[in-house]
Parts: sequence; structure tokens; C-alpha cells
Amino acid sequence: MPCDPDELRHVPLFELLDDDEARVLAAQVEVARFSPRQRIFKAGDPAEHGYVVMSGKAQVTTTDEDQQEVVVDEPVHGDFFGFASMLQQTTHQMTAVALEETVCLEVGRDDIASLLTHRPAAGLDMLTVQARQFHATQKLIQARASRNANELIEEQSTFGQRIADAVARFGGSWTFIILFGVVLVVYSSLNTILRNHAWDPYPFILLNLFLSMLAAIQAPVIMMSQNRQDVKDRVRSELDFDVNRRAEAEIQALSHRLSLLMDKMEDVEDVVRNAVSPKMKPASHTGTEQSGD
Repeated sequence: MPCDPDELRHVPLFELLDDDEARVLAAQVEVARFSPRQRIFKAGDPAEHGYVVMSGKAQVTTTDEDQQEVVVDEPVHGDFFGFASMLQQTTHQMTAVALEETVCLEVGRDDIASLLTHRPAAGLDMLTVQARQFHATQKLIQARASRNANELIEEQSTFGQRIADAVARFGGSWTFIILFGVVLVVYSSLNTILRNHAWDPYPFILLNLFLSMLAAIQAPVIMMSQNRQDVKDRVRSELDFDVNRRAEAEIQALSHRLSLLMDKMEDVEDVVRNAVSPKMKPASHTGTEQSGD
């Protein structure tokens, strides 16, 4: 079923196309309808089409290294998916399923090629929209990469955990050691000087009771703080791993883009060389004739 050109105006990917360009593209693409829970494509299928959601909602998933399903995106009206594999002419790397009654535009590589043949300027419009999406994704990655582990941990801390950290921090400081030493010296000195009138004479049984109670309370609190430190270290390592993995993906993507650019430059060089060579040959031939005359 052909598409109405006016419907393309609601798609961000095609919103910059003029009326003629929209009509050319609408004549090429097809409208596909999917029932709830119907699979649009699965990983490993040939990527013959990319899809643009006109109505409804879909879900794009992939499988991680632990064979767990991960939701990558849930495109709604105006969003598109499956274009990367379609343009690269590879198999789909992800699986897409319609979550509800969904209507999509099926856009093939030949459809885009036909549009560019009739309207070459439309390619710049679509690249502009793709660049906006790329910059938005880049900003999201930068925001995720710049997360502060300490702030993230503090947001998830409970009131009791904060108290445990404060007690452990104070109990392991020189301030606590000095104050505690002063209290012990004053307490022992007073009870020694007062002798028979002392409230806790030597060997300071009441003081030993207080110290035992303090140690009994302080030990589990410090253990709680140590457990919290283990959690902090684990969160920091997970964030570092995420940053490294994203950096690796970005490096691979940049390397792939550089390879494509080099291929395109070589193609352009061949075209220029072929275009210049025929012009050079007649000039050389004319020069020969003139010299002969």
C-alpha cells in the first residue's frame, strides 16, 4: 500500500523534504501493519527494509554476553529503526516486535536510491536529521559517562548507612583518638586522686564496662561502613567498565567511518581521474597534429 506524502511530514527523518521530494519517496515506500506481539524482524534476518513508526509502538531488543534480553529502544510515532543494517546491506543485529497495533513505513535501500536519483538534495536533508540524532545520542553518552560515582552512591544511601559512615569516619580520626585519650587520663586521674571517695576506684571496673559496651557497639557499625565501602568500590568499577566499553564502541565506530570515508575518497578519485583522462587525450592529439603541420 503506497504512503500518503502528507504522512511523511510527521516523520523527523523526512521533515525537511519539500513537496516534490515527499511525493517521490511516498511513491516508493510501502505501508506495513503489524498485530500486537507480532515480530517485525529478528536478529540474523536479511535487512531488506528499515522501518518508520507511523502509529502504535514497537520494541527493539538485543542479547548481551550473558544471553539476557536487553531492551535497546521502544520507538513510537515518528521514530525509525533497522536503517543501519538496511543501508549497510547486512543482517539485522537486533529483534523488533510490535507491542500493540502498529503501522510502519517500509523503506528500502532502492527507495532511498530512487529518491536521491530524482532529488539529490534530499540526501543532505536526511543527513541533517541523522546528524541531529547522532548529536543527541552523543550528548546522552557523555552525560552517562560523566556520572559521579560518589553522587550516585549518596543518592541511594539510607539514613542508617549515612550514620554508619559518619561514626566510622569519626572513630578512625585523630580527633577521636585525642579526645578519647584525654577522657581516659582525666577519668583515671580523678579516681586515683580521690582514693576512698572515688566512684570507680582502681582497677576501674566501671570504666572497663563502658569500654566494652563502646567496643560492642562500634565494631558492627564499622563493619557496616566497610560493607558500604565494598559497595562503593563495586559501583565505581561498574561505572568504569561502562565507560571503557562505550569508549571501545566509539573507537570501533570511528574506525569504521574512517574506512568508509577512505573508500569514498578512492571512488571520487577514480571518477575524477576518468573524467580528466578523456580531456587530456584530445589535447595531446591536437598538439601532435599542430607540430606535424
